[in-house]
Amino acid sequence: MTILPALLLFAGLMGAAGGQPLAQTAYPTKPIRIIVPYPPGAGTDFTGREVGALFAKALGQPVVIDNRGGAAAIIGHTLGAKAAPDGYTLLLGTTGGLVSGPALMGARIPYDPLKDFATIGLATYVFYAIAVTGTLPANNIKELIELARASPRKLNVASPGVGTPNHIGAAQLMTLTGIELVHVPYKGSSLAMTDLLAGNVQVIVTGLLQLLPHHQTGRLKILGVGHNTRIKAYPDIPAIAETVPGYYNTGWWGIVAPARTPKPIVDKLNAIMRTQLVTSEVSQRFEKNGLEVATSTPRGFHEMIASDLEMWKKLIKDAKISVDVLP
Repeated sequence: MTILPALLLFAGLMGAAGGQPLAQTAYPTKPIRIIVPYPPGAGTDFTGREVGALFAKALGQPVVIDNRGGAAAIIGHTLGAKAAPDGYTLLLGTTGGLVSGPALMGARIPYDPLKDFATIGLATYVFYAIAVTGTLPANNIKELIELARASPRKLNVASPGVGTPNHIGAAQLMTLTGIELVHVPYKGSSLAMTDLLAGNVQVIVTGLLQLLPHHQTGRLKILGVGHNTRIKAYPDIPAIAETVPGYYNTGWWGIVAPARTPKPIVDKLNAIMRTQLVTSEVSQRFEKNGLEVATSTPRGFHEMIASDLEMWKKLIKDAKISVDVLP
C-alpha cells in the first residue's frame, strides 16, 4: 500500500471513529426544560406539565417546568427565543406571546414571532371566557352590558397583562358594545383570579380552566365563552357571540423551540405530541380542564401563527385598540 492511500484510509477510520459517537448520540441525554410564560396555577401550567409528562415518558429524561411569568408573556417568550437551539430548552408558545402581543405592540416586542422560533407543534385550543364575581347582579352577558352602561367605568376587568388575548378580549367587548370598563393588568391569571374572588375586581377574561371550579361553587359566574359557538364539553355555557355578534376570542398553546433547533429534534418531539395528545386518556384530561386537544405539523403550526398574526392585526386596527385603550 502506498503512503497516500494509507493516509487516506487512516483519516477515514479516524473520521468514522470520531464522528460515530456524534452521529449516534441519542437525544436527549439530559433533562429538558419547558418555559411556561405565566406563573403556576393557570391553564398554561397545566398544559406545559401535561406535554412535559408525555415527553418525559417517551424520551426517558426528566422534563422540568420553568414558570417565567410577567410582561404579558413577553419575558418567557424572550427567554425561549434567546436560549441555545439544542432541544434542551423548549417554550410553551401562547397566542398572547406569539400573536396578540406582537400584533398590538409591534417593534416593542424583543423577538420576532415568525423568525425567532422553530415551531414544534400545536397542543390545545384555549377557550377564553368572561366571568364576574358571584355577588355581581349580572347572570349573563346582556345583564353585564346593561350594568356597565348604567355605571360607566365603575366595573374593573382583570387580565394577566397588556397585550394578552384576555386584555384584547376585554377591549373587544367594549368596542363592540360601547361599554366602559377599567382594565386592571396582573402578572398572571392566578393573581387576577385571587383579586376577583376577593372582590377587588368584578370582571375577568381568562381561560375556562381556572373558572370552572369556582363557577361550580358559586363564587363566580361564567357568563360566556369567546368561541363562535358553544363548546362541546360545556354546552350550557353560552357563546358571547350569541349576544354580541362578531365577538371572537379563542386562543391556542403549542410547543416551540429557539430558531435553528435541528430538524430531527423538532420532528421527534412533534411525533410524540401528535400521537400521544390525541389518546382518549389525555384528551379527556384536557376537556375536563376546559381545553381541547389540537395537533399539527411543525409547518402547519408556523402557518397558523402567521395567519393569526394577520388576523389579530386587522382586529386591533378595526377595533382601534391600542396599548392605552384600557387605562
